[in-house]
Amino acid sequence: MSHVSEMWCYHWKWKLRHCLCLFTTYIICMQQAAHGCYDCRIVLTDPSGVFTSPCFPSDYPNSQTCKWIIRAPHGFIIQLTFIDFDIEEAPGCIYDSLTLDNGESPMNLCGITAKGLSYNSTGNEMIVSFKSDFSIQKKGFNASYVRIAVSLRNQKVIIPQVPDVDAVSVAETVSVPELSQFTLCFEATKGSSDDNDDWKVFSYTDALSTEVFSFGKTTKGHFLSISGTQCILESALPRNAEFFTGTFQQLCVVGDSFSGSIGIYAKSTYRIVYCPGIFGKVIPGNGRLVLGSNSNEVSSLNGDIYNFRLWNFTMNMQTLANLSCDVKGNIVDWENEFWSIPTSALKAENNLSCGSYLIPSSTIEPTSCANLGSLCQATVNATTPTPPTVTTNMPDTNRNDKPNNGGLFYRISLTVSSSNSNSESKVRDVVAEWLNRTFQNWNYTVYVVNISIYPDSGKEGVREKRSIRSFEVLALLVYNATNNINLEEEDIRQKLISNNGTMEGYELQSVDVDPVEKCLAEENPPNYFWPDTRPTVTNFTLCHGSSVQTASRTCYLGLKNYTSYWGQPDLRNCTENAADIANQLLNLTGEGQQLTSDKVNDVVQKLKKIVNDEEIDESLGSTVVTIFSNILTSSDSVLAASSSEALKTIDALALKIQFTGPSMSISTRNLALGVSSINSTSFKGGSFSVSPQNNASDFQIDFDKDQTNAFASVVLPPSLLKNLSQDEFEVISRAQFTFFNKNGLFQDAENPANLTSFVVACSIGNITIQDLQDYVKVTIKHTKIQEDPKPTCVFWDMNKNGGNGGWNPAGCQVDAESNENETVCLCNHLTHFGVLMDLQRTVTQIDPRNTKVLTFITYIGCGISAIFSAATLLTYIAFEKLRRDYPSKILMNLSTALLFLNLIFLLDGWIASFDIDGLCIAVAALLHFFLLATFTWMGLEAVHMYIALVKVFNTYIRRYILKFCIIGWGLPALVIAIVLASANTNASHVYGKELYGKDANGQGGDDFCWIKNEVVFYVTCAGYFVIMFLMNVAMFIVVMVQICGRNGKRTNRSLKEEILRNLRSVVSLTFLLGMTWGFAFFAWGPLTLPFLYLFSIFNSLQGLFIFVFHCAMKENVQKQWRRHLCCGRFRLADNSDWSKTATNIIKKSSDNLGKSLSSSSIGSNSTYLTSKSKSTTNTYCKRNSHTENVFLDKPSSKFAQEDGEQTSIIPVHQVIDKVKGYCNPHSDNFYKNIIMSDTFSHSTKF
Repeated sequence: MSHVSEMWCYHWKWKLRHCLCLFTTYIICMQQAAHGCYDCRIVLTDPSGVFTSPCFPSDYPNSQTCKWIIRAPHGFIIQLTFIDFDIEEAPGCIYDSLTLDNGESPMNLCGITAKGLSYNSTGNEMIVSFKSDFSIQKKGFNASYVRIAVSLRNQKVIIPQVPDVDAVSVAETVSVPELSQFTLCFEATKGSSDDNDDWKVFSYTDALSTEVFSFGKTTKGHFLSISGTQCILESALPRNAEFFTGTFQQLCVVGDSFSGSIGIYAKSTYRIVYCPGIFGKVIPGNGRLVLGSNSNEVSSLNGDIYNFRLWNFTMNMQTLANLSCDVKGNIVDWENEFWSIPTSALKAENNLSCGSYLIPSSTIEPTSCANLGSLCQATVNATTPTPPTVTTNMPDTNRNDKPNNGGLFYRISLTVSSSNSNSESKVRDVVAEWLNRTFQNWNYTVYVVNISIYPDSGKEGVREKRSIRSFEVLALLVYNATNNINLEEEDIRQKLISNNGTMEGYELQSVDVDPVEKCLAEENPPNYFWPDTRPTVTNFTLCHGSSVQTASRTCYLGLKNYTSYWGQPDLRNCTENAADIANQLLNLTGEGQQLTSDKVNDVVQKLKKIVNDEEIDESLGSTVVTIFSNILTSSDSVLAASSSEALKTIDALALKIQFTGPSMSISTRNLALGVSSINSTSFKGGSFSVSPQNNASDFQIDFDKDQTNAFASVVLPPSLLKNLSQDEFEVISRAQFTFFNKNGLFQDAENPANLTSFVVACSIGNITIQDLQDYVKVTIKHTKIQEDPKPTCVFWDMNKNGGNGGWNPAGCQVDAESNENETVCLCNHLTHFGVLMDLQRTVTQIDPRNTKVLTFITYIGCGISAIFSAATLLTYIAFEKLRRDYPSKILMNLSTALLFLNLIFLLDGWIASFDIDGLCIAVAALLHFFLLATFTWMGLEAVHMYIALVKVFNTYIRRYILKFCIIGWGLPALVIAIVLASANTNASHVYGKELYGKDANGQGGDDFCWIKNEVVFYVTCAGYFVIMFLMNVAMFIVVMVQICGRNGKRTNRSLKEEILRNLRSVVSLTFLLGMTWGFAFFAWGPLTLPFLYLFSIFNSLQGLFIFVFHCAMKENVQKQWRRHLCCGRFRLADNSDWSKTATNIIKKSSDNLGKSLSSSSIGSNSTYLTSKSKSTTNTYCKRNSHTENVFLDKPSSKFAQEDGEQTSIIPVHQVIDKVKGYCNPHSDNFYKNIIMSDTFSHSTKF
């Protein structure tokens, strides 16, 4: 048995030995197969392609790290589809995996789940990484990719051949204005097999579907049709049989109805065709533009169209010659948002003139060395043209000195000797193979990217045998420190020496390893500093004097001696180009950008340099005007420092801009510029006007046309040029007109009066015109309606305020034609004009410090008032016993009005910041309503007191509270309804956003939604309040007289106590009836500031004071709080006799008398008018132990209830007589307590 066991062991030991040998051989073979089967670190830039895992469809090798970078031009995305997919599956893909980085979030894939799926990148790059571990291989994957165009710049449009079927049209959101001048550019192709000579490229129809603008061809030739007039263009096109061919041809058409000319720019040639039929014709706006024909009568061009752009101004030949893809059409542009295009009509191409394309990176070594990483393993093949590469696996360790860019380069110098007479190529192969073996399985990832072999010339003083030959080997080694392991030169040297014996037939004589030096820091050219830079790394620095453009310089690596050297600096971006700078400034000032005073000043200085130093064509001029328009959206404080320079630059721009035709105009949201050619010898006057465009935020400038709804207009008299000198007369060639929608550039520190109009400027050339015989008539709309205008016509004098400018009324007067909507000024000179208005409503300006304090007090007070108004309201709602009487219900309504008034006031400024007109109007109307409701309920409090104390008793009013509510809420609602109805569906004339809290210079302030119309403010706010205030004052006096009249006899209280009680009554009534609102009448002259503080403090805290005097200090409220809200010794039992007074005793006997007028108006308890009623004097208590029946004696039938609401009414004199019978001679104080108690209010019923 032991023998068999030994034989069995020997047998399996023999089998294991052979298995290990076979396994080793298999691993070596598989590695060799893997080394040469695939290059798996590639940048893919083709429009489409296929890539696979290593060795696909065979199993992928072990220990692979591959990476594919798929790049497309800007405007494209990458779509990746896995045709086949099979990778070792594991939870979380912890073994073999494919990582897909689509630009947003990487995802790991394994198993077979991804087969047949497609993935899209979020940008123009997608990265695919693949790794495998040391065991288990699968087939891998086969993937295809294709770039997909997402920008219209990368796509052409196939012109539809059937009208209204898959039509290509301008988007409905794009509004085409009226066009008296235009520039149109597009590119088109025509099918070579199409012999049709009757077609259209585009067609534009008006609102009635009548074609008014088109371009195409008939048997007569190419034509442009405008408003029914067909202009033949053959004389202006190149003399070819067919202009449009199978390749894209660009054509630009310039139309000018003022001159009746059409310009054609094609193949770098500009020609003009005169077409008198279009003279004075205007292409109507708000039409529909389609590509191709819009009817079945004429076919569409059988071809493609691209880069269709339209401007509402004319361009000259120079502008068209320099027209780039970055110049966007201001009416229609070749971007997705301008068009409605079916997918079937779109086709992406790579050779489009304005499409994005990718310039392949240079393949010259060693620039690509910086991109090397953990490649699929490959052998060093010195016989191929590509540099040999060695890669090894490395452990996962960390180090902090990882280089930021590229790898670390080492220069290896070897001397090898051999007794064989081998050629240099043979030596190169041997050394390459030896390097491969040496660095394989090393703990560092290195790449030998180049090897050079030179015969050794021998060393002086050393004798060698003739049979031994020596060679100098120079190699470049790259270390990619991806795993952060530090590699020293000595480590490389020792590694080479230790493997000396493995180079068969050759012996290593010497080894030198040196790191390749960095390119040293230097300044070249002046003002451009380059720091120490490693080889193959490109360094960037800002261009001198610029905060945007950058210059670059690359540190190169020479392949002959492996030394580093600087390349030439790339300063191409530093060459200042006016159009590029203007576009950058346009982006800098665009919507959403936060501009400071320093940024605005910097932008203005750059624009000044462009205007002064460059030739300004219409395209550049349009960009500059748009930049100024963006700047004008800033606050006055931001614009103050640069306003003078900005105005001068705008004037210089209008004087310098080049244009073709009789005139040109540029309109933006806040600024409009118009320039018109004039003939000084035949000048017979002229006019300019600016008016709103239909469905557009920009403006429209008209020349020599009367516009009824113009914002501003200037009429020049025929005698304008009579007083000029001969030299001035000869140089005149143009008139400039500028319109400002925003007035931030016109800030006069010496005259902070309100500018209530737009600002318009007019000038003739570069000369000064003044002392005219006939006036220049300037009509300017007011920015808000002035019911009682007191306008002053002024002009902007650049010489005032030390050159900063200011308003000057000299030479201008107001014409009698002026009205509340506009002012007509007659001036004897030309400059910037405006209208100043001194409103009677304007109060003395408050300094910024007091403004901030008043604002703080107001908002804090309103917040506190809102809280305590809510507390008052909740108290009366929660406890039913408190709201049984009428005055309590009136108090609840007043607290409700105050609560919503304070809440809406607090939210008003925040809501105004949203800049939504409809929302702002609604908030202003609600604020107006609750303000009037507050005034009304304070007045109703006074009415209730009058009925209770003056009208006296036996008065019956059915549905008392219902009628009060109809008046309290209905009257304010009726006022608001009348105001809105009078606005004729245009509520923005009455309510809207206004700027409040400006300082003395008219700067600062906050937006607030409130009443804009002066008449509405004075009538419905000031007048309404005056009526309520006077009524409340009268009631206040009457009530106090009634109270004080009861105190004729001496009581057991001291004089001080009586004064305090009466004072408390005065204070409580003051806040209840809104007496503190009267402080507004005293805020005049030197008393303005003190009374504004009193007004803000007391009125903003009115809700707090009402809560204190009419809720917190009321005895019955305190009892309810103690019974329901307190605990422990503070809690009051339901049957407690705490605070029993004569009021309570009398109330028991008068419960059958019905509802009362409670004390909320005239003192239901002592906290309302005086203090709580103490009717429990010792004498009274002793002598009136049975007073519960005091009001039950001899009931009268005439006080029986009627219709469930009328109750018995006991006149107060009977109450007093009955009570006096139970009191001692000193019971006058008890009489007064009865008057001030709940019983008094319960003794009447209305």
